[in-house]
Amino acid sequence: MNSFLRNLAVHRLQLTRERATTLQVNVGRLCNLACRHCHVDAGPARNEVMDRQTMEAVIDFARRNSFAVIDITGGAPELVPGIAYLLDQAAALAPTVMMRSNLLALAERSADNIPELCRRRKITIVASFPSTNRGQTEAQRGSGVWEKSIAMRKKLNEAGYGVPGTGLNLFLVSNPAGAFLPVDQCAAEKKFRADLARKWGIRFTGLFTFANMPLGRFKIWLEQSGNYAPYMEKLAASFNPATVAGLMCRSLINVSWDGCLYDCDFNMAAGLPYSGSPVHISEVPEAGEGIPVATGDHCLACTAGAGFT
Repeated sequence: MNSFLRNLAVHRLQLTRERATTLQVNVGRLCNLACRHCHVDAGPARNEVMDRQTMEAVIDFARRNSFAVIDITGGAPELVPGIAYLLDQAAALAPTVMMRSNLLALAERSADNIPELCRRRKITIVASFPSTNRGQTEAQRGSGVWEKSIAMRKKLNEAGYGVPGTGLNLFLVSNPAGAFLPVDQCAAEKKFRADLARKWGIRFTGLFTFANMPLGRFKIWLEQSGNYAPYMEKLAASFNPATVAGLMCRSLINVSWDGCLYDCDFNMAAGLPYSGSPVHISEVPEAGEGIPVATGDHCLACTAGAGFT
């Protein structure tokens, strides 16, 4: 029994799937950055990307199920060949379609009209932005990313993203730079709004603060720096039973770049398949209910403090 399951047992809790309202699509591990906190170990040298046949299977699955949200992630989704087709089709199949972006990749693909497609289809953009401090941001994402990141946020504001009344949502995501838990989300959002507005005139819809997942490149850094055991102990000590009812894995189903299903993107990175054994999206008519969610020690990051819901 892993430490996460032990925590559930102590509080007499179970983690089973409910009706899936969110389809999360990880289109690959190709990325123009190699961020230190990346749980899928994405980077420029990765060649795993979703092909057109798998995209068609994802679209068929979305048609068979009434999802409220389709969440497209990576890697950097903008770099995947055919991503415009997937975004366009997804926008017709769910009330909310969101694309996660590091924004530098979005700038690089501007010639392919990905930003314009997102604007026209009112696709929500969820952008990684660790800190309003240049040094902290580049420590996590790499040297030289700061100026390009700020410039792309300004362009998105000019296009209406993050501006009230436009229907174009721009959410920011902040992860800690090291082996510690995130600060209070409300306090962080207030600071981000003040700093970005005062220094650069940038607006955004909302901010999410999440703990770093002890997987992929971040797990390697934890182990090499001697921080793995203390970080896991910190997560376990911060276990919040009130977060379990709202965990995203209960109402989300994830499909990886090769079409295999998982309970969430973190289980995909950990190699823990949906329903306990590898299954392709084309083989499942709909996401099942009442199925136990696959778990590992990394799940403690989703239930620490305010949680990852």
